[in-house]
Amino acid sequence: MFLILKFGGTSVGSAKRIKELVNITVNSTPKIVVLSAMSGTTNALVDICQKLNEQNATKATDLINQLKENYSHVISELFNTTDGLNKATQLLNTHFNFMLSFTLDVFTKNEEKVILAQGELLSTALFHFYLEESGISSEIIPALNFMKLNENEEPDSDYIEKYLKKELSKYPSQHLFITQGYICRNAFGEIDNLKRGGSDYSASIIGAAINSPEIQIWTDIDGMHNNDPRIVTKTYPINELSFDEAAELAYFGAKILHPTCILPAKKKNIPVRLKNTLQPEAQGTLISNFVTQLGIKAVAAKDGITAINIKSDRMLLAHGFLRAVFEIFERYKTPIDMICTSEVAVSLTIDTTNYLNEIVSELNEIATVEIDQNQSIICVVGQLPKDTAGYGYLVLEALKDIPLRMVSYGGSPNNISVLVNSHLKKQALEALNSHLFHFN
Repeated sequence: MFLILKFGGTSVGSAKRIKELVNITVNSTPKIVVLSAMSGTTNALVDICQKLNEQNATKATDLINQLKENYSHVISELFNTTDGLNKATQLLNTHFNFMLSFTLDVFTKNEEKVILAQGELLSTALFHFYLEESGISSEIIPALNFMKLNENEEPDSDYIEKYLKKELSKYPSQHLFITQGYICRNAFGEIDNLKRGGSDYSASIIGAAINSPEIQIWTDIDGMHNNDPRIVTKTYPINELSFDEAAELAYFGAKILHPTCILPAKKKNIPVRLKNTLQPEAQGTLISNFVTQLGIKAVAAKDGITAINIKSDRMLLAHGFLRAVFEIFERYKTPIDMICTSEVAVSLTIDTTNYLNEIVSELNEIATVEIDQNQSIICVVGQLPKDTAGYGYLVLEALKDIPLRMVSYGGSPNNISVLVNSHLKKQALEALNSHLFHFN
């Protein structure tokens, strides 16, 4: 059985990092290695696409050549033989000349997806070439040959399982495979992607398709922490989390793990282990179906939240009002994160404002609407059963000096969420860290 090892952009972000992957990936255990694009590449490709969309061919050309120069520095450090360097140079010429060809014609949305796929295609090929130069046997199985979305833009599980196994069967004696994260084909066979953070999703989908014994997500941090280490000074990695706890933390802001990653693994009961490429000996975080001990485990925060307060006398003692409200959000495919109700009002939050004006316009026909932007959801996660007292008190006591826009408790045994103005987020996270985990 193949272990699945996914490495993020920082893990392949330089020649030195790529070389260090050998110590983790090359041993007797069969593996499928899933790679993201080198750090910074996807952002650069997004900028290139923006200039192409603006029909600014000159600036797009400059950005493409600049990115190629960055890769040229990487391969000059990565390869020690003339043959290896020549192969890598030819690879760069092929990919970057391909990107330059888009400066000569009208640029379309489908072509944008093609350009965004180049980062993963480059990182996997360069790692494969480096292993080859080092005398290590490996094979690339192209994600575009098996990773596919259905008509609902969800992974086509049956197709993926069938064609992934077909790719693996081409090399029955091989124990080390490399493939691309993030990229896929859509229902029409066009190149597409699993959106930002999708390499985690790729790894989980692949693991589920072959019933892997474990999916490992390797990043530059030693597991999921009890609080955001970028904001709070004293945090620690959590040894074990349940699938549900990890899913809550990922959705509500824990950047180490993409929210979609959990579901395929959970459905197949495949443990997910979070590891640090800079400290491979560190224990990391193991996520599985076991029920962890009672209590609060961690805190996460999600920014870019918009709160919508919908007030109407029609709601009083009336049925059907909430349905009318939710149908508006459904029509505009806008998911709701939090919701609180009273006799005559409902407050809810969204993190996608693409159709905010249209939603507000329709809501104004049935209610009075108030909008609060620049909000953050603070999510406290753990095993918090409804029949156990004290957890809500602990959270609210910690935040007694911070104005709370909304509170959500009881919808899940794993989550207590509050909404605060984003400028209070740091203060809220520090207060929770001090009060819940006794760090001052």
